[in-house]
Amino acid sequence: MAIALLGFQTTIAAPLSLTGIGVHSGKSVTITFQPAEAGTGIVFVRQLDDGTTSEYRAVSAHVGNTDLCTVLGTSPAHSIATIEHVMAALYALGLDNVVIEVDGAEMPIMDGSSEVFIDSIEQVGMTNLGVKRRYIRVTKPVRIESGSSWAEFRPYDGTRFEVEIDFDSKLIGRQTWAGDLSAQSFKDELSRARTFGFMRDVERLWAAGFALGSSLENSVVISDDDTVINVEGLRYEKDEFVRHKTLDAVGDLALAGAQFIGCYRSYRGGHKLNANALKALLSDPTAYEVVEAPSRDMRVRAREFVPVQIAEFAPWSA
Repeated sequence: MAIALLGFQTTIAAPLSLTGIGVHSGKSVTITFQPAEAGTGIVFVRQLDDGTTSEYRAVSAHVGNTDLCTVLGTSPAHSIATIEHVMAALYALGLDNVVIEVDGAEMPIMDGSSEVFIDSIEQVGMTNLGVKRRYIRVTKPVRIESGSSWAEFRPYDGTRFEVEIDFDSKLIGRQTWAGDLSAQSFKDELSRARTFGFMRDVERLWAAGFALGSSLENSVVISDDDTVINVEGLRYEKDEFVRHKTLDAVGDLALAGAQFIGCYRSYRGGHKLNANALKALLSDPTAYEVVEAPSRDMRVRAREFVPVQIAEFAPWSA
């Protein structure tokens, strides 16, 4: 049976703050989630060194670098990095409108997953704003390829992810995660999956100014002999790696600026492939339609959503 989707926009019920370390900068950063009105979307507000602020809407058109994480903005001095784990938590919980104030250039990595964000948001709760939520419903397949990697959107009666990875590592190898996305499935099957990396890459990343805050407290580290260095081992037996890649994909696709109805499939993907697949979908107006709930019911089956006239301003493109 298909999962019913929330028909109304939401925000958090009260402000909340978290402090942690930026995985690439190594600097302490504090973020504060603020409730927002319907139609606001997800907005990051960065406090700059000169006391001014810079604002970034979490939409596909504002995505900059995607090499090691997802970045909003194109200039290091005016950007917000590593937003994917926060965005995944917001998307999975069904939060549409939140202002995120940050006193640095990067989201805190916390434990390398989305678990802390999920737990903190659930502690303050969510508020139904009484305004209908609009979804992007995939109406035809859209596929992109990059070397041996590929990603595609396909029509589906719900929201589904099918992610496959293939690493030249006996520990990881070829892994697949597939499932319908809901708040519960995300919490149970994806939210605790941590970012991971190889010891052999550490010195190169440090020399380039990356991974300065990475540690065994926020990353799964794989040794040169293909074993997990972390004393506690993996949180999900054997396949924490593909679960984290799926978590990343949820966060990256949240930059559509709206929830989507469809299936997202990828092979050997990453932030760049996710971003390019989303742009390919949104650049083809024949590949999707904007829909909303036909009634005042809180939850509606995906097939029951009806097309609506698209406003001149589309949140996923500006």
